[in-house]
Amino acid sequence: MNSLYDVPAPAKLNLFLHITGQRADGYHLLQSVFMLIDWCDTLHFEKRPGGAISREDLSVKLPDDDLITRAAKLLQSQTGCGQGVHIAIDKQIPAQAGMGGGSSDAASTLLALNRLWDLKLSLSKLEKLGLQLGADVPFFLRGQNAWVEGIGEKISPVLLPPAQFWVIKPAAGIETAQIFKHPLLERATKPAIVSDFAAGPFGFGHNDLQPVAQALCHDVSKALEALSNAGMNGKMTGSGSAVFAHCTTSMVPSSVPNHWQMRQCSNLEAHPLNGWATS
Repeated sequence: MNSLYDVPAPAKLNLFLHITGQRADGYHLLQSVFMLIDWCDTLHFEKRPGGAISREDLSVKLPDDDLITRAAKLLQSQTGCGQGVHIAIDKQIPAQAGMGGGSSDAASTLLALNRLWDLKLSLSKLEKLGLQLGADVPFFLRGQNAWVEGIGEKISPVLLPPAQFWVIKPAAGIETAQIFKHPLLERATKPAIVSDFAAGPFGFGHNDLQPVAQALCHDVSKALEALSNAGMNGKMTGSGSAVFAHCTTSMVPSSVPNHWQMRQCSNLEAHPLNGWATS
């Protein structure tokens, strides 16, 4: 095998995000459900001799040392692999959105190169590498919608019914670190239980990061208002600035600026690369 083309890297939405505490080392304890959606980046991999790793941006310009490149270099160094790769990325998931685009790209890169370079690493070994790149990477590697706890390391699969969602990403982004260090952030939400969530998964809970994000970025409130005007209850995903709502009406959000991104997305039963590495 010398190449892998059209490798998908799907985004995620946080159906809710509760901060239940903070550890002595500063890490926040959370509860959330991560749901995969069909808003995807697409990657292409071509094996190269000599160990060189290069990246080509087919749409949005990415930083030189982004998570894709870092994932490839980490896998190469940890396995002693002497092969190289040229990676092309069609970036569609917006940055600073709370949709996990960078982490998803890193996970798809690890899975694809494990196959392209014939490394035969188990999923558990890839997860350990992925955790070095970001807390959300193991979720994308496991490839299933999941109940997530702790600092993001406790991942349990959940089954969700098929559904559609409007997702709106304002032009402005938000730095995650700004929100987590903000003094107004709620850090003591009462822990939820899975059975309460299962009774109404798309309307359950809230996002503790949302009030702070709205204070820092007024476009978050404007995006939520657009969903509300269309008869839908919106919520922010992750640390924002993207917001979403379960499609409960036939109405389409209006008054959304042309330079914002808006899509109607379907949730995924599983990651398209699910099964590319064995446990």
